[in-house]
Amino acid sequence: MLLDTIDIAIVIAYAIFIIAIAQYVSREKVGHEKNTQDYFLASKSLPWWAIGASLIAANISAEQIIGMSGAGYEIGLAIASYEWMAAITLLIVGKYFLPIFLKNQIYSMPQFLEKRYDGRVRLVMAIFWLTLYVFVNLTSILWLGALAVNSITGIEISYGLIILGACAVAYSLYGGLKAVALTDIIQVVLLVFGGLMVSSIALGEIGGESGIIGGFNMLTEQLPEKFDMILSKESKYYNLLPGVSVLIGGMWMMNLSYWGFNQYVIQRALAAKDIHEARKGIIFAAFLKILMPIIVVLPGIAAALLVTDLTTADQAYPEMMKLLPVGIKGLVFAALIAAILSSLGSMMNSISTIFTLDIYKAHRQNIDETKLVTIGRLVAVTSMIIAIVIAKPLLGNFAQAFQFIQEFTGFFTPGIVVIFLLGLFWKKATANSALVAGIGSLVFSVLMRQFWPALPFIDRVGVAFLLCGGCAIAISYMAPNQKDDNTIVTEGAEYEADSSFKIGSICVTIIITALYVTWW
Repeated sequence: MLLDTIDIAIVIAYAIFIIAIAQYVSREKVGHEKNTQDYFLASKSLPWWAIGASLIAANISAEQIIGMSGAGYEIGLAIASYEWMAAITLLIVGKYFLPIFLKNQIYSMPQFLEKRYDGRVRLVMAIFWLTLYVFVNLTSILWLGALAVNSITGIEISYGLIILGACAVAYSLYGGLKAVALTDIIQVVLLVFGGLMVSSIALGEIGGESGIIGGFNMLTEQLPEKFDMILSKESKYYNLLPGVSVLIGGMWMMNLSYWGFNQYVIQRALAAKDIHEARKGIIFAAFLKILMPIIVVLPGIAAALLVTDLTTADQAYPEMMKLLPVGIKGLVFAALIAAILSSLGSMMNSISTIFTLDIYKAHRQNIDETKLVTIGRLVAVTSMIIAIVIAKPLLGNFAQAFQFIQEFTGFFTPGIVVIFLLGLFWKKATANSALVAGIGSLVFSVLMRQFWPALPFIDRVGVAFLLCGGCAIAISYMAPNQKDDNTIVTEGAEYEADSSFKIGSICVTIIITALYVTWW
């Protein structure tokens, strides 16, 4: 067990504190009962700092902290492409996607699909996302979180699942998105502080009297191969990060799907009071994304020099935590717990949003708002219970389970991106073409996996995207709509960004370009 008594006390105190704060910030005025906009979209009043912090807090969990540190240990800085390319993707989302979503008062991605295509597309994708979120995302976050807790505290995994699930329910159930988003600034501050502490102490251990800067210089000198951003074909990890095609291929599809069309993430931006506030939040999140590799990748690279005999790469982050002094260790572990709880709370809220508004309400008229909020809470609790029950049987073998998660998501990502890009920017796209793109994504991906196994996963996503796009365009021309059912309005959407977004976008782009040029 890595934690001392004082560390455990700090973690327990933090858990109680964040649950109490969540209840406080989500309270309503006397006489006002929460409606669906209050519960699922935080009353459409989120400030930029809450949007930006919540985007990152929803994204960063045990999978990223433990998993990306492990990838840093094995692969090196190249894994940071997932973070730095995501920052550029956020700028695209803020500039081109959000204006349309907010102009049309979109509250969920399935709702957009019905307004743009038809009810069939909405229902099919709502069922798909519910299945993905409950049986893949929520379950994997919970399972990997319990594994992380087990490796640091020794708490048996089954108990860890129950503890994390119960804390997530207590934290987010009453307040919904507002409880999650308005407390995520605390979560992110603690996450950044904890990550910087681990990285700085690890580098200080390497540098000795030379300090942190000296430790970083020694790290780059002794492990230069860990600082190659673009892997060569000779690298044994090329199949995971296939060279230059990382910058121009399938990773764009993965990032656009995750940051632009994923209810779990985009819901925060949809809850902004206006487009300007949403864009400020996007810029804040993009800058935090630039910082993330220092927090989640650098400790793993440092571990490759300090601890050379790890059984598995994912032990890297817990090993670096051993260097922390008593008390600080508790704060860093609290940061890990914060990341897990925020991701779990966000996922629960997205599940309840899609089920309540896109499936239950969509097929009933004149439903009382208070009843819908109650149903949303019941769905959130039910989804967590399911995740706790199935986590160990489904994901008991971590290596295969993680690979399954990546593969499963990648099968559908190309089609999702085609459906939304054509829906947003090409008026001739039809509902049938959207369904063909969705089905084709699975078919093409499975066929390529079977008959072209040498093709790297990221490249396969890119090729499937092109094939799905070609099929969707062909179907739209072969069988055009007889009548225009598209109710999405693009005229008047605020594509023109204000100066703060423009300046922020330029700064983010320059920084990321400089990082790639430096570590190419």
